[in-house]
Amino acid sequence: MKNLNYRIIISFLGLTAILNGFFMLLAVPFSLYYREPEGWGILKGGIITIFFGFFLWFFNRKASKTLHKKEGYLIVTFGWLVLSFTGTLPYIFTDTIPYFTNAFFETMSGYSTTGSSILNDIESMPKGILFWRSATHWIGGMGIIVLAVAILPLLGIGGMQLFMAEAPGPSADKMHPRITETAKRLWLIYFALTMAEFLLLKIAGMTWFDAINHSMATMSTGGFSTKNSSVAYWDHAPLIQYIITIFMFIAGTNFVLTYFAMKGKISKVFNSEEFKYYFFGVLGLTLLMTFLIINFQDQSLVSTIAHLKNYGETESAFRHAAFSVVSIITTTGFVSADFTTWSSFATMIMFSLFFIGGSAGSTSGGVKIVRHIIMIKSSFYEFKRLLHPNAIIPVRYDGGSVPKSIVFNILSFFVLYMGIFIMSSVALSFAGLDFNSAMGAAASSLGNIGPAIGSVSPINNFSHLSDIAKWICAFLMLIGRLELFTVLILLTPFFWRNN
Repeated sequence: MKNLNYRIIISFLGLTAILNGFFMLLAVPFSLYYREPEGWGILKGGIITIFFGFFLWFFNRKASKTLHKKEGYLIVTFGWLVLSFTGTLPYIFTDTIPYFTNAFFETMSGYSTTGSSILNDIESMPKGILFWRSATHWIGGMGIIVLAVAILPLLGIGGMQLFMAEAPGPSADKMHPRITETAKRLWLIYFALTMAEFLLLKIAGMTWFDAINHSMATMSTGGFSTKNSSVAYWDHAPLIQYIITIFMFIAGTNFVLTYFAMKGKISKVFNSEEFKYYFFGVLGLTLLMTFLIINFQDQSLVSTIAHLKNYGETESAFRHAAFSVVSIITTTGFVSADFTTWSSFATMIMFSLFFIGGSAGSTSGGVKIVRHIIMIKSSFYEFKRLLHPNAIIPVRYDGGSVPKSIVFNILSFFVLYMGIFIMSSVALSFAGLDFNSAMGAAASSLGNIGPAIGSVSPINNFSHLSDIAKWICAFLMLIGRLELFTVLILLTPFFWRNN
């Protein structure tokens, strides 16, 4: 391979910053509406980001349009870092999070759709900042890179390399032969579902401001809330929690299947092997957790979750079980109740869900269900291969044979994922966290989940972590959001060789 085309990389990073700056400006009207002086800080951050991006783009706009895989990996990784570093400006300029480490942690948590926070009093934050905080979720959910792919043809640049590097999951199924049309359809679906949830939450009783923020956080599977107690704040309004549960489930579904469903091709949805595991897995776990909540708590459900007497114990148990299971498995991280109070067995089940993840091609994080399906099948077929060493026994998925290269890639991903989890847990314990908290923070950050166990449980946050622990978690959020390989391949010596 020829030398890296650094000028096109810098040009694209500039474009990324420009788009990020314009998204910042969308938060300014909220500050003006609520008459908040912090709007000037947000405006300043947006203008600086736009000018910074324009400078990078303008002086590299005539670069060669050739784009290979290596450039794609660099653009995605450094594009995410550009987003995160520039995204701290509204927090810093408004003095709402003046300390850079905290501002970067909150910003990376937003763009990576993790939802972990260092804010101790969210409700006291300016509305403009809360909107920007939710907007980082929404931008990161589908990926501003995919948005840029949709407009790259205007610049004469092909975007397949970027889409393949950024698209979540082990494969990037296409809805349309042209990659740019795929990106446009993804964003159209994303926007339409966000607006649909916004309208339903408004009808169900949320204020328009809370509704738009929670819609953005739901569809991105992010989890930032405008309330200190997250969605538990609306425990008196079961309909709101059911609406969010349904849209979290949709957000955790492969967006290609959502597209087919909108086109009336329902059979494609239910013929998907991954969707069947996803749907029935969520249903089974919800019923199990409902049973555990009702029968195996140290305290009665009524005493641990407020307002339940108005709705009945069984309904409340089912609602909170469904909400929590869907929130964790889709890596959204919204909280309707503290699942760590539902007995040790229930807590262990919820913690195991940290390593599942939603569907490939969704905005969720984690390992992804399809990887688990293929790993389990490959392990099962290994028993057959031991008995019949000369037989050719391929792993089959959705009626087709899975190439060995993909099976090896998935096995490598899982080994790498678990290795990083173990090493980061040790590193976080060295940084001052206890055993449970270290494992919880590592699993939560790597899986882009949000709430965890120990001192970072659903009723706590990450503000008490040391600086080094916050930077470790921020790095885990980045590599988890970009599916490990996209970032870690940059750390290998052969990536930088000119061959």
